[in-house]
Amino acid sequence: MVLSPGNRHESKLFEALLDAVPLVKQKRGGRRRRPAKVHVDKAYDGRPCRSALSRRGIKVRIARRGKESSEKLGLHRWVVERTFAWLNGQRRLRVRYERRLDVHEAFVKLGCALLTWQAVLRYC
Repeated sequence: MVLSPGNRHESKLFEALLDAVPLVKQKRGGRRRRPAKVHVDKAYDGRPCRSALSRRGIKVRIARRGKESSEKLGLHRWVVERTFAWLNGQRRLRVRYERRLDVHEAFVKLGCALLTWQAVLRYC
């Protein structure tokens, strides 16, 4: 998770978000620092985002502007949109009232922890 001002385009923070990805366990061998591929929408179709992925050895799965439909990424994108909808269910996160970034980040992390706890209770 990387927080930014609301008026900044999300592709500008793409590299910071890639570097914030936690360790991912591989099927064989040790741990890998980054996932093997990333599915993103057309907003990230640009040379800086593509080169950031290729420098890190991540396969590029970006719908190209004007050439491809975003429907191919629908199943993968749905997971992210669903999670945003769940976080918007937390009234404190729907509208940002806090001026300080660290306080808002703490509430976002608390909201994610509550979502994880609800999922654990549902599957146990």
